Amino acid sequence: MSNTKKAIIGTKWTTISTGIATGLQFLQIAVLARLLDPAVFGLISVSTLIINFFALFANLGFTTSIIYKQENDKQVLSTLYLVNILLGVLFFFIIFFSAPLVVQFYHEPRLDHVIKISSSVFLIMYFGQIYSSLLQKELKFKEITITEIASSVTGTALTITLAYRGFEEYSLVFGGLTTQVLRTSLQVFFGRKLFFPRLYFKFSIIREHLRFGIFNIGEGVVYYVQSNLDNLLIGNLLGVKALGFYTVAYQLAVFPINKLNPIILQVASPIVAKMKDSDSDLRRAYIKILDVLCYFNLPLLAGLFITAESVIPLIYGPGWEETFPLIKIFVFVSIFNCLSHPIFLLVYSKGKPNLLFYINVVVLLIKTPLVYFLGQQGHVTYIALAYLIATFITFSLNLTVAYSLIGNFFKQFYENSLKTVTFCLLMVLAIAIYKNTVGYDGLFNTITQIAIGGMVYSLLTLRYKYSLAELKNLRGSF
Repeated sequence: MSNTKKAIIGTKWTTISTGIATGLQFLQIAVLARLLDPAVFGLISVSTLIINFFALFANLGFTTSIIYKQENDKQVLSTLYLVNILLGVLFFFIIFFSAPLVVQFYHEPRLDHVIKISSSVFLIMYFGQIYSSLLQKELKFKEITITEIASSVTGTALTITLAYRGFEEYSLVFGGLTTQVLRTSLQVFFGRKLFFPRLYFKFSIIREHLRFGIFNIGEGVVYYVQSNLDNLLIGNLLGVKALGFYTVAYQLAVFPINKLNPIILQVASPIVAKMKDSDSDLRRAYIKILDVLCYFNLPLLAGLFITAESVIPLIYGPGWEETFPLIKIFVFVSIFNCLSHPIFLLVYSKGKPNLLFYINVVVLLIKTPLVYFLGQQGHVTYIALAYLIATFITFSLNLTVAYSLIGNFFKQFYENSLKTVTFCLLMVLAIAIYKNTVGYDGLFNTITQIAIGGMVYSLLTLRYKYSLAELKNLRGSF
């Protein structure tokens, strides 16, 4: 089977997984927002920050290098597998015994048990990560989809059940751990035919992976700090309740790109890795990926921007009005992030992950004083604005790096995106007219606004961008 056919099949399976995961996450947010105080979301946000930070180190970038180096050597994989597990155990102990320091920084005693319990994820997840990389490398997206659906359904059901029974923040902690246990078990089950670990360790044979991973980790750490600097400061300066509002608003605004982008990028990653020796092929793939990302993400984000006052009360219930201005800012953050994501396909294909490291160092140096200064104004909206400015700078630097790697693509990118942006502006205008003349409160007005936006965007697409046949073939065309 050709790579193109595999990519089309992979897109189908990933779309199914993403659609179900999207529905489950909306369900979970809608239920939990009515059961839990915003401060609970702030507690979980802090715990997630700590866990995700150490997760950057725990596999030394091996999951990425396995795909881009097309690694098949069983001795190399066994060595990487053992290193992963040992690092997972190490970081479990570091996080567990560092919990009091986090409590002291945020002045929040409830964080102690939350962080200690959450740290056990490191004793689970790294038994399956190499299997996940191998499944992706071999384009086994059916198995990946089954894994994600089964673990997400189980975790969501347990989280909601525990929240109803009054477990507060622990409902999210235990739900997340259950999700990870099932995900790891299924990754091992489906990947067992691709790799069975041996009791083998030889440091010298993984040096190439280590070299690849050094800048990958360095870039990841710097990116993590600069992208989460706002969350770190909000919890300290304004408290966990303000962080809860900020986190929920951000999660909703980035929801489209977090769910739609993987459909394209996860499937495209191993395919693009095979184009590393042809700049022209990489340029065509990059332009097509940007076009697809724009086409699917921008109307969703534009729709959220204009309907936020209608959608938020329906999803979260009353008491979340403080998220309205934050969501409108984060919509633009999501747009720039969406178009920045594909750069990793190019730099990894070219074997230059160090470029991402340098980009994030520059952004961190700019973002730190911005966030700190605006954070002193006493409201999370100012920190959100700092995040937006930093994200735009990141986007600009990413385009510059892409130009240096594959040549001039700006004209084609401009022509493709101009149509999509125009369609979105006309869609927003149509919804705004309805809001001002009829109203926006309630389920009926919300559904009507969504229907108007969808109709305007669809009609403009069919008239000026894609025919029905082209839309059907869009998934596999890149």
